[in-house]
Amino acid sequence: MDLLEYQVKEWFGKIGIPVLPSQRIDHPTDLKRLKIRFPIVLKSQVHGAERAKAGGVRFAETTIDAIAAAQNIFSLPIWGELPEVVLAESQYDANQEFYLAVVLDTAVCRPVLLGCKEADIDWESAGEKMHHVVVEQEFSPFYARRLALKMGLQGTLMQSVSSVLEKMYHLFVQKDLDLVEINPLAVSANGQVMALNGKVRINERAIKRHPDLAEMAAKIISRHTSTEINGILGDWDGVKMHGKIGILGNGTGSVMATLDLVANAGGNPGVCLNLRHAFLTDTTPTTFRDRLETGLKILEADKGIQVILINFLGSIPQTEEVVKVIARVVQQDNSELESQVVRSNGSKSRQVQNFTPLVIRLAGSEFNAARKYLATLKTHSDALLVVENLDEAVAAAVRLAKPTANKK
Repeated sequence: MDLLEYQVKEWFGKIGIPVLPSQRIDHPTDLKRLKIRFPIVLKSQVHGAERAKAGGVRFAETTIDAIAAAQNIFSLPIWGELPEVVLAESQYDANQEFYLAVVLDTAVCRPVLLGCKEADIDWESAGEKMHHVVVEQEFSPFYARRLALKMGLQGTLMQSVSSVLEKMYHLFVQKDLDLVEINPLAVSANGQVMALNGKVRINERAIKRHPDLAEMAAKIISRHTSTEINGILGDWDGVKMHGKIGILGNGTGSVMATLDLVANAGGNPGVCLNLRHAFLTDTTPTTFRDRLETGLKILEADKGIQVILINFLGSIPQTEEVVKVIARVVQQDNSELESQVVRSNGSKSRQVQNFTPLVIRLAGSEFNAARKYLATLKTHSDALLVVENLDEAVAAAVRLAKPTANKK
């Protein structure tokens, strides 16, 4: 999970990495109550790169100029993402700019400190200019000073840069991160260092160990229901696509296979959730039943989903409880449908479809009783279809996801 710049700088400020006076702007009119002095720079808060080239970074000398610039930034999509926040920050005169990072090297399974005396890095030739130090044992300030010396720094500047590197490493460890990056770390004429921009990438599997991170992830998911969430969270246990068929499965392999079959059959896969693992935002233990209930709510709340395809293969825990969850959802949808009957002149004239059809594939002897029970439920003809063959289930889901179908 990648944080936005204003979130990164909040973390930097708390741990003691020098950052400029700044203010979060949620609406252009917030600039009328600006607490920092002009001139300022306004930065679009999006996850996409190259925002400066796209027009997402603008300078302002007065309040009127700042409001006009903010209005343009808020209406400017960068790589398809509109900013919900703009960062207002003091301007800074830099004599030098460095690149610093702490990254997890999966090849050696150790953190690595990176440093370069150029901020605008050409990554094709970065090997010639980038210096690195592998943290092979328990961290000490020696590692940070060693990298600063490799970069050719001396005296007070070496001490300042190594101090920033130490704090970056402590943040890296405290929050279970994959990457902490400062690009650039600016140096003023009097030798003062300042983190002008930063990037933090959180290890998705560590999110549930940190309640504050889980809360941030939950907000991202709630705000990006119609975008590619996986680009931000990057996890195969929950993938957002732009199709009409939501998929629930009990394993990564079964979810991926179902997605491929839906696509090959001419369907459009939507949100895909693997219920075998806890969701990224779960901070307390959950059962398979809990995750099924949550998954169904997520899919039913998505107005783009027209059909929910459930593929359970082998065995699942709490089979009876899981079946009850499915039955309750289907019967609730059925009762809502009946309540939506439109009457004209005292007689029923038409029905308004107000449910999401469920196509359920249950394969395995343990599901025999479940299939029989679900078959006895009284529902609308398209509300529930239970089959044992996956190809048949996929074909039914594709058939029900018609372009003309209306979603509640």
